[in-house]
Amino acid sequence: MTFVPKPNVCQPSGSAELAMLDVYMPMMKSAAIISAGRLGLFEALAKGPLPLAELAAKIQSSLQGTATLADFLVVIGYLEKQGECIANTASTQRWFTSEGQVDYTPGLLWTHEAWPMMGALAEAVRSGTPGKTLWDAMVEKPQLGQLFSAYMAAFATDLGPDLLEHVPIEATHQRLLDLGGSHGLHSIRFCQRYPQLSAVIVDLPSALTETGATIAQAELSARIHLSPGDLLEHDWGSGFDVVFYLSVAHNHTAEDNRRVIQRIGESLNPGGLLVIHEYIEDMPLKPFHAAFSLTLLFETGTKIHRQADYSSWLTAAGFSAVSRIDLNPQEKGSLILARR
Repeated sequence: MTFVPKPNVCQPSGSAELAMLDVYMPMMKSAAIISAGRLGLFEALAKGPLPLAELAAKIQSSLQGTATLADFLVVIGYLEKQGECIANTASTQRWFTSEGQVDYTPGLLWTHEAWPMMGALAEAVRSGTPGKTLWDAMVEKPQLGQLFSAYMAAFATDLGPDLLEHVPIEATHQRLLDLGGSHGLHSIRFCQRYPQLSAVIVDLPSALTETGATIAQAELSARIHLSPGDLLEHDWGSGFDVVFYLSVAHNHTAEDNRRVIQRIGESLNPGGLLVIHEYIEDMPLKPFHAAFSLTLLFETGTKIHRQADYSSWLTAAGFSAVSRIDLNPQEKGSLILARR
């Protein structure tokens, strides 16, 4: 599919620099896209274009409100007009409907909940630590955990083909340890591809509430087992051939990651493989990585780490043959593969 850049709505249309456009237009863009997700507007168009009145009725909204929202979504490249009908653009169909490649609608619903919390970013910058971590907020509002898990499941679906392409599972590999595996989708995907594999998923109990049912639906309950616990303290056992540490390290401090990677090394069989997925702090910082670091400051009080940090932790834990694979697009992050 050809990538079609969307209009940059923050740029002034004339010759003057209008600084507040950098605040107002991104706010309205986010609000419109999130609202479309909440209303089910993109999904309503998943089967094809609809007349405006029919679309409004389908999402149970006023004709005027639907028309005004649709006009803006057309301008910013998320919808298009086809005669008297409104349709999803190819990108919207691909990323925000059940008919596409990955449905990131859970990400829109998550952002709707997370957006008000970001109002306390200035206080986190002032103190250098979040007033309340994301995990604490999830304890107070369990629906946050469910939305976040659904969002991460969408990302896992998106990341899955990259993992299958780049992770070299061998015929002798039989036991997989999936640290922070929550939704279970990575273990499921690999057990489906490699029939000799069995897996153990370690995550907090609150992250595993729906995982058993997902595994059962995939008919893999005999091969994938849950081991609830905090991976910083949990005894997950030993004798593993492959360990996944995917999108987890950024939630931990450097010292915690050093300890976890040391324990991973001790739990792997000789020649075992560790697979890390992360966003790595390269210089100069890429815009997405800089934004993600600021998000982590507010949500968890942690940060993304440097390549040199991972190399140091891996060397100390006895790993060798370390390689890095930068995924495409770069916003998907990087893989680090290491053998014990």
